[in-house]
This record gives sequence, C-alpha cells and structure tokens, in this order.
Amino acid sequence: MNLTRRRFTQLGIEATLALRAGRLLAQGVSTHTAKPLPRPAASGRPFNARFVDVADRAGLHAPVIYGGVESKKYIVESTGCGCAFIDYDNDGWMDLFVLSGTRLEGAPEGTTNRLYKNNRDGTFTDVTEKAGLRFTGWACGVCIGDYNNDGFDDIFCTCFGQNILYRNNGDGTFTDATKPAGLWNDQERWGAGCSFLDFNRDGHLDLFVSNYVRFSFEHAPVPGQNSSCAWKGIPVECGPRGLPTGRHSLYRNNGDGSFTDVSERAGITRATPSYGMTVVAADFDEDGWPDIYVACDSTPSLLFMNNHDGTFREEGVLRGAALSDDGMEQAGMGVGIGDYNLDGHLDLFKTHFADDANILYRNDGKANFEDATWSSRLGVETRYVCWGAGVVDLDNDGYPDLFMVTGHVYPEAERKLPQYANKTPRAVFRNLGNGVFEELVEAAGPGVAAAHSSRGCAFGDFDNDGDVDILIVNMNEAPSLLRNDVGGNANWIKVKLEGVKSNRSAIGARVLVSYGGKTQAQAVVSQSSFFSSNDPRLHFGLGSSHTSNIEVYWPSGLHEIFKDVGANQLLTIKEGIGPVPSRGWSKA
Repeated sequence: MNLTRRRFTQLGIEATLALRAGRLLAQGVSTHTAKPLPRPAASGRPFNARFVDVADRAGLHAPVIYGGVESKKYIVESTGCGCAFIDYDNDGWMDLFVLSGTRLEGAPEGTTNRLYKNNRDGTFTDVTEKAGLRFTGWACGVCIGDYNNDGFDDIFCTCFGQNILYRNNGDGTFTDATKPAGLWNDQERWGAGCSFLDFNRDGHLDLFVSNYVRFSFEHAPVPGQNSSCAWKGIPVECGPRGLPTGRHSLYRNNGDGSFTDVSERAGITRATPSYGMTVVAADFDEDGWPDIYVACDSTPSLLFMNNHDGTFREEGVLRGAALSDDGMEQAGMGVGIGDYNLDGHLDLFKTHFADDANILYRNDGKANFEDATWSSRLGVETRYVCWGAGVVDLDNDGYPDLFMVTGHVYPEAERKLPQYANKTPRAVFRNLGNGVFEELVEAAGPGVAAAHSSRGCAFGDFDNDGDVDILIVNMNEAPSLLRNDVGGNANWIKVKLEGVKSNRSAIGARVLVSYGGKTQAQAVVSQSSFFSSNDPRLHFGLGSSHTSNIEVYWPSGLHEIFKDVGANQLLTIKEGIGPVPSRGWSKA
C-alpha cells in the first residue's frame, strides 16, 4: 500500500491517541496544563467598541433554566444551549430566539425556549406562545435556514431526546414539521450541533446534525462512581469520556418538504467516533462545494471534505484541523469562522476547556490549516472554560477581532479550587493587524467584564446602527444582550444575499470584500459560535475606506462582482439580478 507522508502522520497520531485514551479516562473531559504566555505590555491603541448589557431594559427577563445551580449530577445539565438572530417576520429587524433547558426535578413554571420580536425601539416582546414555539426540555443547538425556499427562515433545534424542525408559516407562527419532514427518531438521541447546507448544490437546504454522547439517566454513572467521574480529585458529573460517542447524521432535502437520512451512503458514519459539538458548514477549500467542520469534545475534531458526488471524506487530522499543534486532542466546544489575517480565506477559531488555549487555525485556501494560536499570542489566556465564539470586527477598523464567552461546567469545584470560578468574564482579543491579538476585558466595556456562566452566543445588529451586537445565553440567569456602542469615524458595510438558483437563504455563499488594499472573506453559515446562529447579514468593518469592491461566490457556482460600493449601508444582492431594495432597513 502506497502511503503518503501525511497518511503516516495520521496513523502515528491516531496510534498515540489510542494509547493516551486509557490514561486520560482518569478524568472525564480533555483538559491540559498549557502554560500561558507572558502578557505583553498594552499596545496603548484605542479600542472604539464598548459593550453594555441592555437585556433588562430590552425586555429579556426570563432566565435560561439549565440543570442544577450549585452542583450537577449528570453531564446533560452542564453543556447548556445556544441562541439565534432571526428575522422571522421579514421586517428587516433582527428578532431573537433563545433556547432553554430544564432540571432533573422538573422545570420551573414558565420555562421554555423563547422568541422575542424586535419592536424597533431597542425593546423586544415575547411572542413565544403566539408563534407556537413553546417547548420545555433539554434544548441544545439551533440553526436557521429556509429549508422549503418559501422566503421565510425556519428553525431547527437539537435536543437531548428529540430534535425539532419548526416550519415558518409566514404569518408570525411556526408549525412543528419534524415528523412529516422525516426527521423524527424512534429512539432518543442527544442532538448537539446542527447546520443547514446544500451539500449537493441542488438549491435545497440539507441538514447535518452532530450527536454528543449516547446517554440515558437509567444507565449513567454518577459523580465519584468511576475514574471518569472526577476532575482534579473532585467528584463531578461523568463524561464525556467513559460514555459512548454519538453518531452524526446527514439528511438530504428531497425538495418536497421532507428529508432522507443519507449518513451511511455519504460516508459520515465512517468517521472516527467522536463527541460532536458545534457544526460549521462552509467551502473551506474554495472549490465551490460546502465542507463540514465539527468541533469535538475530548476527541479529534472532524473535517468532512465534499467529494462533489454526494459523499464526503473525513480529513481533520490530515488537514491540521483536528488537534492542537502538539498533537493533543482538546475539548472542542465552539467555533468562530472568519478571515482574521485578511488573506481571503476562511479561518477557524475553536474554544476549549480551562488550562488550555483556544486554538486559531489559519487556512491556506486549500483547506490546509496551521495552528497559529501561539504566534498570534492567544496563548496568554488559559484560565477559562470557553464556549461561544466569533471572528468579528467589533470596532469597524477593518480587522476581525475574536470574542468568546466563558463559564465552568463544575460549579462545585469552585468551593475547593477558587481559581476555577463558575462565573467568569467574557473576553475580547482585538486584532492589531499584524497577525497578533491583544486581550481586552475592562477596556471593552462593562458588558464584557461582567462574570457569568455562559454558553451560546450569537452576533448581529439588533438596532440596525452599523455595528455588531452580541446575544449571550447565561446558565440559570436571564440572557445578556450586549449593545455595541462604537465610537470614532470608522466605516462599514453589510451584505445580505437572496438566492434564486441557490437556496433562498444563500447558505454556503462566500463573500470577499476589498477595501483599503485589504481583502476579507466571510461565509453565510447556518451555525457557528456554540450551538448558535448569527445575523445572516454579513458585516464588514471598512476602517477609513468609503467604498469597497464585493465579490460573491454563490452556492450555485455563479460568481458576481460589484465595484465601488458606498460604505455605511446594507447592500441586499439577489442572485443573478444584483442589488435590490433592503426590506425594512433603517438606522436607529
């Protein structure tokens, strides 16, 4: 058998992981003792973004219930859930969808996932009941997309138990279409991440679902019961190590409102068993076909490359996106996607457990990834368990920054190890424009410095003022809504795409914006961060540039270019037609 050098490398790493696995079963989660880099002196450069939590005044009062508060008996209580920006009524203003969980003894009265309608004045109205979206259970992830191409975004929710597909009826209400769509499972599963994507480019959105662990309350071990039920000598919830892995699923859209499970024939089930978490689907090798990245907890992350024939090959290890630079598996939680170094290629930012650095994978444009974590100085921060994350330009200076939310999974550990607090601040790493990042906390405003135990977060412009705001899920607290108050005179542009031959949501499209001698790539994706879905209007900070050139690579294969586009506007582009009026757009 003729083996390439990369294949030898893969075999060597897999053998090492197999030998290491037994030793690491002494703890339930992949955690390391990475020594943080020394913190350099502050750059002294002003940061013009400032975040303030306006959730209370905006009307987001209901807590996100999720498991025990002081301690947790089972792993299902600790993973938490996501959230989404969605314009469900097509009025041009982003509404909010916030998932919730339950408790072992049962949920408090009123616990449910919640849909908040944007009142266009900085406040929101809870329309959950009216919209038909009331649900109480262990909700996990959410992905947004127009699966039936009727012009209204639909919602897919993953759960421990049964996943749910909500079809948007176009009148402010939703219908549970799970069974007629063929997405109901006879057996309970722990659905985790999900993404709509058009893997066969037929114009209809297919669906990928990652499954975390095979879990049942009847057979699950309890804290201290075995070697995978302890962390740093403290009895804690068991897993994921020691629990059986989940099986990931790919569903093909039949074009008639139903789906067919093609996981086996597409090659998804041949991947190395893993604890799947957040799913991001995008064209990483720029061949015009969407690939699938799955952040995995305590197992190598997965990268499914599209073969253009309805099948995939899993090459996460081969392409450098599965492990750390030193070959260690990590506790992959969330994934941000963007072009941090402005080379026109989609990079990945993956969050991990405490005592480990979050990892930045630099893409060469052919889906070969290099670990840039330490060279970019992200290794200064290893204290927190990190979850939702984004590669987003927070201050509109033209350089994408990194944002993440944090919070521990073992609230009981803080009593014996106070350095591992349950509630911890959010973190901003501002892009200095030279491949290096600078960590900011207090300088980014009180909304960032506030301590919470958070999980999912989504990025979008809820007040239509030309910057990126952040919706955050906090465990057993009300969500946070961080309003971004950007100062200075930096410019920006937003791009919204409407597919014609492509799927209506244009999910899978890749957009390049050129400005001031720089080029930035972004992709329209259905899920990223941690179990969450962002504003589908792509936001580009332009710095001092007043115009930009925009290239769109549509999922259908169409390539369009728009030159000298003026700044500080939402540009809505209809496939094959060009710019069209932006529905409902108004600056607050």
